Amino acid sequence: MKHPGLWKMLTVAMCVALVGCLQAQELQGHVSIILLGATGDLAKKYLWQGLFQLYLDEVGKGHSFSFHGAALTAPKQGQELMAKALESLSCPKDTAPSHCARLKGQFLQLSQYRQLKTAEDYRVLSKDIEAQVEQEGLREAGRIFYFSVPPFAYVDIARNINSSCRPGPGAWLRVVFEKPFGHDHLSAQQLATELGSFFQEEEMYRVDHYLGKQAVAQILPFRDQNRKALDSLWNRHHVERVEIIMKETVDAEGRISFYEEYGVIRDILQNHLTEILTLVAMELPQDVSSSAAVLQHKLQAFRALRGLHRGSAVLGQYQAYSAQVRGELQRPDGFHSLTPTFAGVLVHVDNLRWEGVPFILMSGKALDERVGYVRVLFKNRALCVHHERNWAPEQSQCLPRQIIFHIGHGELGHPAILVSRNLFRPSLPAHSWTEVQEQPGLQVFGRPLSDFYAYSPVKERDAYSILLSHIFHCRKESFITTENLLASWVFWTPLLDSLDHEAPRIYPGGAETGNLLDLEFNGSHLSFSQQQPEQLVPGLGSAPRPSDFRVLGTRYRESPLISAWPEELISKLASDIEATAVQAVRRFGKFHLALSGGSSPIALFQQLATGHYGFPWAHTHLWLVDERCVPLSDPDSNFQGLQAHLLQHVRVPYYNIHPMPVHLHQRLCAEEDQGTQTYAGEISALVANSSFDLVLLGMGTDGHTASLFPQSPTGLDGEQLVVLTQSPFRPYQRMSLSLPLINRAKKVAVLVMGRTKREITMLVSRVGHEPKKWPISGVLPSSGQLVWYMDYEAFLG
Repeated sequence: MKHPGLWKMLTVAMCVALVGCLQAQELQGHVSIILLGATGDLAKKYLWQGLFQLYLDEVGKGHSFSFHGAALTAPKQGQELMAKALESLSCPKDTAPSHCARLKGQFLQLSQYRQLKTAEDYRVLSKDIEAQVEQEGLREAGRIFYFSVPPFAYVDIARNINSSCRPGPGAWLRVVFEKPFGHDHLSAQQLATELGSFFQEEEMYRVDHYLGKQAVAQILPFRDQNRKALDSLWNRHHVERVEIIMKETVDAEGRISFYEEYGVIRDILQNHLTEILTLVAMELPQDVSSSAAVLQHKLQAFRALRGLHRGSAVLGQYQAYSAQVRGELQRPDGFHSLTPTFAGVLVHVDNLRWEGVPFILMSGKALDERVGYVRVLFKNRALCVHHERNWAPEQSQCLPRQIIFHIGHGELGHPAILVSRNLFRPSLPAHSWTEVQEQPGLQVFGRPLSDFYAYSPVKERDAYSILLSHIFHCRKESFITTENLLASWVFWTPLLDSLDHEAPRIYPGGAETGNLLDLEFNGSHLSFSQQQPEQLVPGLGSAPRPSDFRVLGTRYRESPLISAWPEELISKLASDIEATAVQAVRRFGKFHLALSGGSSPIALFQQLATGHYGFPWAHTHLWLVDERCVPLSDPDSNFQGLQAHLLQHVRVPYYNIHPMPVHLHQRLCAEEDQGTQTYAGEISALVANSSFDLVLLGMGTDGHTASLFPQSPTGLDGEQLVVLTQSPFRPYQRMSLSLPLINRAKKVAVLVMGRTKREITMLVSRVGHEPKKWPISGVLPSSGQLVWYMDYEAFLG
């Protein structure tokens, strides 16, 4: 062992964690459960019933319990509210009424209300628990604090628990948090840091109640028990797509304040549906009962998710929502909210198993049905000679092949797992899942139930009762760790930021919505199938849309100018590049394309990757116009941006990809390594007359282009093809094609986008050939063509 001290520390930590779990599972002791927010809606609807079910499951197995309902409400009123909430407790259907009444009476005796407002209140609670344990001759096993309160209250409560209400030595502490866990990555990080200052990671349980739903909780066990059948199917070669859906018929009335702050993506997709996605997409650990292994594999799945962009999502809002906002939040009459109540998002997992498989996440309110499901649809390459009426479900490969984890509601009305009979007969635990009998007339995704092997739980259980049992038994795989939480927010925050001011499509709600929200996808782009209809709310969407304008053709600096809204402009530029590529390959057998880095070309790279399947990638050589002097794997590297947004999605032969040699001999842009000469030699050897077929440039707000800056005149003239330059911005050192080399190109395209470019666009339109002041003014191909591509904001302001 290289680090025996570290190994010893890890061994001790593992032993402590194991002892903590064993104390909860095997050793007798007293457990105190404190429900904070005991008089709130969640407590009344689910948590008290879940705690009662935990008591029913564990009574007589060696532990004693006390249940403390806590809130800010004064004692007398709080006791009355809690008593009312406890009236609705019920036993499982197979429990005898007399036995149920006895157990319910015991639970009520063990439950008491107390007001918790100050640090002193928490000290008193701790002393009362200790006194009870001592008086009854018990040993304290541990304490569970369930935070059924708004997140803004977490930190103060956590501070009070940590300082005044921790159990003594030998007893464990578990604290349970309800979502939302932050609003974006920054707020989630701040909350995690604050809570981490009071509690250890193994003490915290973040609840996503969807992970307690029986069909969801069965995804990993199902995959494990059917490994032999699924090993060859659960991959990109056989899966056509995965749908993860949660539809609701109710609207947001009564929750408008929450919805205005969070919206449907934060409320449903970022947590519930993303957690389900990881269960489907993650690599299966050898031991699915190992919490640590499951959580680690989920984290790896998060890290494999391809970054989302604006085209990954579509948004909708039911028609009555803005009126509800005006009513509940006293907004002025003309106010229209941009908060989405419907969202569809297209997700890709960039690994060998799932490359190219679309995962569609969708949720919405005021829709035509209430249902939740995960549907894995398999590719079908069969052609059957017999008519469909003669197809046998077990034999015909022409029938749809799918596995469905039916979370609840819908036509089935209960949790279920369905496997097409032409796939395989699944194995499920017989003690907890039973085969569903045929129900004439019932169809699932257009097929009769008889087409499936269908199973439902022997006994339906509420998600919260399952999760509370897992908390009690120290099973962490059904909860969200800090690391997984932050990984999720890293994935979602950029998309949420890009959608902040996006107007959602208005839909009537319910059955009247019809096909208005139907989706279709192309590559990594998701869109509504139907065109935007006439506006449903007067005044909304009156701003001009990109489709209201044609591409504007004119001239700029005596060269052709193409101007349009951003999406249309990028589409036009991508089409022009493809046309140039096809022509070059037809004439010369190859196409040499030099690309600039930065943020402007990202949308172009994504468009080329997803919308141009006729592009002759196999005959294309890709070169860099400029590069920052950082390792190619660095996020600041232009090559890294090219790799992330284009190269990993297309099939360019690796020997046709030419990154700039900025990192040689473990040094960055050292002149003695002669990286510029090496790249110039490679260009001279492969590119006829060192004349690229097309060079893509941008224009900086200071008039720079490539990495040729006004303050650094290197590369503006002379014989050098490739030069080292100095940037006024970090990282300062750059490598760049020289202006003389750029001007040898057969075609140069300059892409200028965004309102920040308006001032330099106006200035450069008036100056002459002054490359030492404004390097972009020196771009003028000696025997080729220069074309400017500007969006309306850069061109018109």
